[in-house]
Parts: sequence; C-alpha cells; structure tokens
Amino acid sequence: MTEQRIARLRSRMRKHRLDALIVTAPHHIRYLTNFTGTNALCVIRRRSGILYTDTRYERQAAAEVRGVSCSITTSDLVETAAKRVAASRCSCLGFEAGSITYDQYKTLRKHARGVLLVQTTGFIEHLTQVKEVREIGFIKRAVSISEEMFEKVLDQIRPGVRELDISAEISYLHKRLGGDRDAFEPIVASGRRSALPHARASRKQIRRGDLVVLDFGCCVGGYHSDLTRTVAVGKSSEDARRMHAAVLRAQTKALESTHSCMPAKELDQIARSEIAAAGFGKYFLHSLGHGLGLQLHEPPKISPSSREELQAGSVVTIEPGVYVPTVGGVRIEDDVLITDRGCELLSHIGRELRIV
Repeated sequence: MTEQRIARLRSRMRKHRLDALIVTAPHHIRYLTNFTGTNALCVIRRRSGILYTDTRYERQAAAEVRGVSCSITTSDLVETAAKRVAASRCSCLGFEAGSITYDQYKTLRKHARGVLLVQTTGFIEHLTQVKEVREIGFIKRAVSISEEMFEKVLDQIRPGVRELDISAEISYLHKRLGGDRDAFEPIVASGRRSALPHARASRKQIRRGDLVVLDFGCCVGGYHSDLTRTVAVGKSSEDARRMHAAVLRAQTKALESTHSCMPAKELDQIARSEIAAAGFGKYFLHSLGHGLGLQLHEPPKISPSSREELQAGSVVTIEPGVYVPTVGGVRIEDDVLITDRGCELLSHIGRELRIV
C-alpha cells in the first residue's frame, strides 16, 4: 500500500522535475510510510526513501515503517536530512510550504548548499484526496462509533447539566466504544451560545428550551469522523423550528445535488440559496463543508471561493448552519463519500430536531 502511494508521489515529482521531496507534515508521513510517531521527517527520492526519527522511536519505526528505510539519529532531523541530500548530489529539493517552520527552512538552506529549494503546496494532498477502500473503511468505522456515542449521550442532556459535562461524556464514550481518540475537542453549545459556530464547551448549565449544538467526531486508524446534530431541551420555539427546517432543507438539497466533477463552490451555492430563501442568508457564517481523512480538514474546501471540483472517492462533510445571536444556532453535519453517480451518506442518525 505505502509502496503504491510513494510510486504515485514519484510520478508527480518527475512531472515537477524534483529530485527529492522532504515531507514534514505528520499526517503525510503517516500516509506515505505508516509511521505514527510524533518526531519524524521523510525524504523521498526518485529511487529511494528514508524516514528520519530519533532514538525514542527506533523500535516503533522498525515495527511500523513500510516502503522506505529508517535512519535513527540523535542530531537535528532537518540538519541530518539536508546534509545527506546535499552529499547525494541532489540538485532540486521540494519541501512542504504548509508545514515546514521558518527555522527548519533556514536549516535546509544552511546545510543543503548548492541544492535548489522548491516550495510545494497541495502536492501530497492531491494524492490523499481520493480514498482507498481501506481508508474508507476506517472512516465508516469512526462514523459508526460517533453515531453510537450520540445516541447514548442524548440521555445525559437535561436541564442543570453543564456543557463541559456533556463534552467529557462524549470523549469518554468515543474511547469506550472503540475510537482511538476524539477527532477534535467536542463542541457543546447551548442557548444563545449555540449561535457561536465554534464555541468551546463551558461551565454554562443547560436550560429548558435551549437549543444545543453538538459537534463531535473520533479517530480510527488515524482517520476522522465529523458529525453535528442540534437538539432542543424540553421544548422548541417557533424560531428554532424555522431555523432547523431551513438548515435541513439546505442540507437535503445539497446531498441530492452532490456528484463527482461538480465545482465545490456550486454545491455551496445550492445550500446557501436554500437558506437565503428562508430569510436566514446573513446567518450562514461558514463554508458548506470540507474534505475528511487523515486530517479533520483537508481538500476539497466546499466554499463560495473554492476553485476545486469534487472527485469520486473523496469523503467530505456537508454542514449548513444558521446562527441567530438572539435565538441560538442550528447546524446539521454528515459525512459523505463522493461517487460517480452522486454520493453515499456514511452517517445515518436522524436529522430531525429532537426534543430531549
């Protein structure tokens, strides 16, 4: 598997006339080599590859790494790799502009003298966007665990319980049900705080009549799930029902319209138009969705400014929302697999406004 991924990367390197590529993003290192340690970099050359890490990970690297050789060092990883690249008569070295630090770049320049340094953007993301069968399986498992967690945590949502208590229960259940960890810190936002799209769970106590936005996900095998549901506590107001109905219509329309080769910004516009038609256009504050995989947020970005097209085999979120400061917020988010014929909904929990 890793050998095939590296082969595809080398094909791109040849097209861009790179003799070597230094990979520093941890999720890309994992994608190419299977290594899960926290201190590593990888150099891929036309006919060889080396993963550099330190002595703490020697046994782990020996057990995990595939497709490349390993080099264990007590020196700075970038310095070690740069010196070896320079000694190998490499003339053109690519680096990941989005993940390398300025200090690392200075180290490259200092120790890879005579080597042309070329920044790359979206270079490996181009490969990771279309998922393999095994990757889709991990995402489906993560989604399934998050769905089971959600059904269990609903019993804990009641007046007097703090948002932080629900957030802690989400994290606990994710692990107890088989997840490796949370995909991100769970969002639990109630009452007027639900109008904050990325609110952090607080000590606020949930009250009767509150809307509660729950945004959650877990990781399995490094791959993420990302789901959101909105519930009402005890009762729901007319405003809350109108907001939820508008968001649900927008998401349903987007799901029905999704297909491969579709411009991502067109899909965003379909959902945005539905929400605007309901009178909530100015309250849809974020993009419709994003790619999902080893990263929580990866290409494609489904937004009004996106220049990307949806590709069969990609997994994306569809998550319209409405956030009215005087009322609260509503978001519904599901994970879908783009197919040649449309999309496959990976999450199956009900999307109606639940009263708990």
